[in-house]
Amino acid sequence: MKVPNPPNPSALMATARSFGNYDLPAALADLIDNSIKAKSTVIDIEFVPVENGVNVTVRDNGYGMSGETLKNAMRPASSHPEDERSADDLGRFGWGMKSASLSQARVMKVVSWVDQGVFAAGWDIDDIEDWGMDYFEGDEALALLDILPRTDSGTEVRWENTDRLLQDVGNNLFEHALTHMISQSIDSLALIFHRYLAGETERKLAIRINGSELPTLDPFLKSRPATQSMDKEIIQMANGNQVSLQPFVLPHFSKLTQEDQRRLGGAEGMVKNQGFYVYRNKRLIIYGTWFKLIPHRDITQLTRIQVDLPNSVDHDWRISLDKSGAQLPSELKVRLREVVKKFNRRSHSVHRKKGVSVNTLGRSPVWNRMVKNGLIKYSINREHPLLSNLITQMEELGESFHVESILSLLESYFPTDSFLGDASRGELNQTMTNNEDFEPLIMKAVVAFIRTHPSPHTMKDFLEYLKLVEPFASHWVFVDEYIRNNASSILE
Repeated sequence: MKVPNPPNPSALMATARSFGNYDLPAALADLIDNSIKAKSTVIDIEFVPVENGVNVTVRDNGYGMSGETLKNAMRPASSHPEDERSADDLGRFGWGMKSASLSQARVMKVVSWVDQGVFAAGWDIDDIEDWGMDYFEGDEALALLDILPRTDSGTEVRWENTDRLLQDVGNNLFEHALTHMISQSIDSLALIFHRYLAGETERKLAIRINGSELPTLDPFLKSRPATQSMDKEIIQMANGNQVSLQPFVLPHFSKLTQEDQRRLGGAEGMVKNQGFYVYRNKRLIIYGTWFKLIPHRDITQLTRIQVDLPNSVDHDWRISLDKSGAQLPSELKVRLREVVKKFNRRSHSVHRKKGVSVNTLGRSPVWNRMVKNGLIKYSINREHPLLSNLITQMEELGESFHVESILSLLESYFPTDSFLGDASRGELNQTMTNNEDFEPLIMKAVVAFIRTHPSPHTMKDFLEYLKLVEPFASHWVFVDEYIRNNASSILE
């Protein structure tokens, strides 16, 4: 015998707040997915401070919803994850709009307008009895909008009582915290939807946050001549689905501006953001992972592989409810490990080829190359400005003999055999792989410059001095911009 045993409405909707792993950008992205499905071309996101926090609205110019369509869209689990969907459908579970909204707010309202009229519905998790949902039509629905519709059709989702957005933020920090939250959302959404913003899809999309349009953030720098792209590979899965792989090797950091590096590296840096960038219908799902096929390393930080999936493989890849996670199907692990190793050789090459040349005409090298009686020897350049400054300081302390002994030791016992073996296997990388390692050298060069040049010390003189010194000369794009951006503090 079967008896009805429905869930408690209030408990289930409160539980829905913890479905997935939503942060603010992920929640907004889920609403944007719905707008894309509705054929929107412009999406406006507004953060409006109110007495007890902030209200958030997401408005689009898509084809909107009739009353019945809206009621179905507001129903929890409104679709089955195994149902066949249109190729451009970015949803799966039928929970997206509800779980995303309730993860951030206790009240969600949706107003939609079409030729038949204006319709509105809402959930308040503190006021649910017997699954009673607020529903309005006509003027009552229209009154819920702060701004009247400016398009023939569209939808607005509103979050109120956003108790999870700015938790435990005092009044004196509220404005700063809100600004930071908006900035994070801009960066995240610009990355997640960069292919839509760039017009790679059927309709180019514009997303505005508080009136400012999101920039296009291409994690592969496809438009840069120094970016290396390799042949696309199509992998056929056992069930007939296809996975497309397009590898890219980014330019060496010395060829990137600081803004490029900030956007490409994000909060965690370039090393953490290497790896696979998995897209479902050109919407970014997960990135910065090798799926445990290989470790994250400095030498592979320039490799990024664009992976395109159709929405028919959600089950195989275990796309999460919040669309921020995926798992690599076991049948692809061996194949992708081979692909990754092949692609990463190119990343290694970019770093190796960026090594600093010795005895470059007119420059002060780190190593000197000498030929005597047909034999070649490399010696450390004692006249290099940084080393010369160190030697001078040690002479003042009466310790110059010790410095010379150490330098001679390093030169005499350079591991030539191991070096040649590693180089022949393509495993050698002796150059700096990120700007964090490079910046302290610049500051040491400042000290050497001040000690050896009379006052006043001008920025122009320092740049002319540094442009003739390795390794700065070989990384001049980065060095020049770094110094100019920090000019106020470098020569103080």
